[in-house]
This record gives sequence, structure tokens and C-alpha cells, in this order.
Amino acid sequence: MGYLVEGGREARVERIVLDGRDGARVDAIHAQPAGSPIGLLVLHPDLMGVRPLFDEVCRRVATHGFAVCAPEPFARMAPDERAALDAAGRMARVKELVDDLQLDNLTTAADYLTSNHGGDAVSITGFCMGGMYTLKAASSGPFRRAVPFYGMIRVPDDWRGPDNRDPLDTAAGVCPTLAIFGDSDPWVPMDDVNALRAAWSDRPDCEIVVYPGADHGFVHDPDRPVHLPDAAADAWQRALEFLRRH
Repeated sequence: MGYLVEGGREARVERIVLDGRDGARVDAIHAQPAGSPIGLLVLHPDLMGVRPLFDEVCRRVATHGFAVCAPEPFARMAPDERAALDAAGRMARVKELVDDLQLDNLTTAADYLTSNHGGDAVSITGFCMGGMYTLKAASSGPFRRAVPFYGMIRVPDDWRGPDNRDPLDTAAGVCPTLAIFGDSDPWVPMDDVNALRAAWSDRPDCEIVVYPGADHGFVHDPDRPVHLPDAAADAWQRALEFLRRH
């Protein structure tokens, strides 16, 4: 799935519910490897949230030794309403999201991992809108490393609301971060990538990788027409290597 090859561990995946700090019930995926994990990883899904695609993505990451927790981004919407929304419907609701609550979801997922697997060093990754929130969380959450995949560096105009900010605003203060982009991505123009480079000009612990000819979403879902198998495999390898560093 997503051309992330299986690792060397058996892994299992389950659906759980996290208790949000505001009382929300947050649907989530939990995947864990056999034996003690080598690391803990919060994974923010794309716009369409928790679904079978991400059950499999989380399981495959767990076969590489990571315990993973992936919370639903639209957790404060009634489940029936959420299930009825297609991609366009969800896009129309992004402007209603509240950064503080979204980031609390990610911290709650991190707390779940540390409570259930021990340790206190949690990293974060995410895709598309989840990559955008990964960039935000990298500067404000409890995370040791971050890998955003094609996360928006500036909030798209149609997604702007009163309670969200541009990831670029706080990019200089992120934890060590590997940001992965494609140079043909209309959601993340190269001007924005260059602005992120400038913000990280004195951050040797932060890296940017841009794949030529890659469009938005080229890594995580092999059923998308934009999927690039070779680039996706390389991006996964880089991400896992980065997350394993101490």
C-alpha cells in the first residue's frame, strides 16, 4: 500500500476512540509491532481521514517497528454527517477547523502512545492537509521529529478561517523536520517551498526534498492517478530513515 514495503515485524491494527481535551470523542487508528517498538509515531491522515487506506498505511509503518496512532481530523463533526461528505464537502469545511483543537488531537494521540508503549519521544507525520497540520504541530507540540508529506505551507484561500494560521508563520521554530514535496503540486507552489527554505536557512536539522514531476498526493495512495511508485518508495525510505535518527 503506497509502495511502503513491509518491514521485518508482524503488526496488528485496531480502531480506537481517544478522549479529546474538549470532551470530543476522536476516532483513531492504532497500529503496533510485535515486541517493543523502536519509536512512537502520530500520523495525521489526509483530508478524507480515518479509513481502510490508513489502516493499511499505519499497519505497514508498524511492520518497521513503530507504534502508530492516527486520529480523525473531522472528529468534532457528527459521524453520520462526516460519512456523508465527499472530498469537496470536506474541503468546504476545513475553514471551520480550529488549530488549537486539531493540535490537541495530535497531542492526545501522542499521549496515548506513551501511555500504552512507554517512553516520551514521539514523532509525527502526515499527508496533504495532514502534512499541513504536521508542520504546525512540529512547532507547537511534544514532537521530536516531523515528516510532512506535501503539506500546505500557506493555508489555501478557500480553507482560511478565523481559527487557523499559516504553517510558515511558525516554521522557524519546528523540531527537526523532513518536508517532502513535488514540483508540480498546485497546492504547494514552489514559491512557498522557497519561503520554507528561507525560514530554515539556519536549520541544518531541517531538510526539504522535492521530487521532479510529482503532483500532490504522489506517495500515500497507489490508486491515485498521480501516484509515482519510484518516487513514493524513495520518499518512504527517506522518511523512515529520518524518523529512526536519534
